[in-house]
Amino acid sequence: MSAPTPATPPPAASAPVTPAPLTSASASAPVSAPGRVGSFGPTAAELLDFVRRTAGDPALVASLPLDPEGRTWLRLDGPGGSEAWLIGWPPGTGTGWHDHAESSGAFTVAAGALREHSLAARLPTDGWKTLELTEGIDRTRQLATGQGRAFGRHHVHEVLNESAREHAVSVHAYYPPLPQIRRYSRAGAVLRLEQTERPEDWQ
Repeated sequence: MSAPTPATPPPAASAPVTPAPLTSASASAPVSAPGRVGSFGPTAAELLDFVRRTAGDPALVASLPLDPEGRTWLRLDGPGGSEAWLIGWPPGTGTGWHDHAESSGAFTVAAGALREHSLAARLPTDGWKTLELTEGIDRTRQLATGQGRAFGRHHVHEVLNESAREHAVSVHAYYPPLPQIRRYSRAGAVLRLEQTERPEDWQ
């Protein structure tokens, strides 16, 4: 693995649960992994294998500076041209509801714990601003150190560090490299598309 280099913030980690400035520093029971996105790129299972191995590198995890006021990150060289990040999460921060468009992905917790809220349904990709969600599609996973998960295209979720005292660190990978991020707000069963971000918005 090549040495990580400082980079722009990972787009999936740019919306905190509680306001906190970003600070640039740069899986033991997974669900079944979806298949290939394209003919030649890594599968979600291969991305999960990569993030697990990377999260198990204590020297790399320790190299990420942690800031009590904001998230920190390092961009990594992912397998097969994928986009990968090492991310530090201060207590009380998270991503907000979002998806990764046509990219599959995986993440593993390297330190601390994260909670993922997700929807067990694929949303329409275009042509809507507000959806009323049906009952029973919400899923929640508590991921401790060493645990991770893979997901397919158009996976809608939010990831949170709910600890009041402890940082979390995680490793994420996406293939193909993120073409866009769609961000949502949620009030009860109502999900609203708030904005669509593209690579030029976060570079």
